[in-house]
Amino acid sequence: MARPLLTRAVDAVMDRSLVLGYTTIGLAVRRTLPGWPADPAPRALAGRHVLVTGASSGLGIATVEGLVALGAVVHMLVRDEAKGSAVAERIRATHPGADVRLWRCDVADLDDVRRFAADFAEEVPELHAVVHNAGVMPPTRTESAQGHELSMAVHLVGPVVMTEALRGPLSRDGAGGRVVLVSSGGMYGQVLRADDPDYTTGDYSPTTAYARSKRWQVEMTPHLAEWWGADGITVATMHPGWADTPGVQESLPTFRRLTRPVLRDDAQGADTSVWLTAVEPAPPTGRFWHDRVERPTNLLPTTRASDVDRARAWTWLVAAAGLGRADVRDV
Repeated sequence: MARPLLTRAVDAVMDRSLVLGYTTIGLAVRRTLPGWPADPAPRALAGRHVLVTGASSGLGIATVEGLVALGAVVHMLVRDEAKGSAVAERIRATHPGADVRLWRCDVADLDDVRRFAADFAEEVPELHAVVHNAGVMPPTRTESAQGHELSMAVHLVGPVVMTEALRGPLSRDGAGGRVVLVSSGGMYGQVLRADDPDYTTGDYSPTTAYARSKRWQVEMTPHLAEWWGADGITVATMHPGWADTPGVQESLPTFRRLTRPVLRDDAQGADTSVWLTAVEPAPPTGRFWHDRVERPTNLLPTTRASDVDRARAWTWLVAAAGLGRADVRDV
């Protein structure tokens, strides 16, 4: 259903206001406007396998529950197996018949990511989608096993390595698999720091590091869509709005205190991830989404990246993820 002009105008105003667009208010209003994208069909994912990272808390749990409700076989990827097992049992208890399976991996550690992907591909030959939801906001600058700043490792490099290693299963699902990267509206306030991907200069700020890595996700999405597109794999980045997640509770207590009455719950925050995974036909690849609608990647001209910076960032990512310089396509 096409979105009428008035709907688009109201939506855009809410989106730019942040408080209206990113909170429960925005989602509630948008659902009532003509042209709200339809829900996926009941049991749209029946029998299909979907992998969700960061699946043991917040948006991850809500994403798993939303996919289970659509019939998917959901593979929960967690770092803490005991915590993940408890969550999986709760989901099975509250969703009779749910097929959820638990896997362990540290997404920041590229060796562990490749180990996991090899094991996973051997057991799951066809993968409909992977939702890269795992997130971190370390209080001080921390490095991964391979020496990358931790936010960048978890939010970008690890997911790219994992997806590349799972190209086989993702490309064997009839229409081609889907990749969803969970980003953040906070990226709007950051430029693409192609000159400092691992945040080695300046005073370290956890929130800035987080938002920088999310900006990288969004800027690299068109490149990744081209890289994996030959296999029929689509790539989408989305942001969940302001949700009352454990990360917000732990890392942004003042923000939470001020906004708590209008923060989204986990299911509302995960809605677009589930929709992107299940809706047919697959949404256009290489785009950025919020509340089921494609969004601009920049709100201010000062954050707009140059082609030179994007190319420099892509070159760095290719090397960091080990995609192979000789095989880089001209994207």
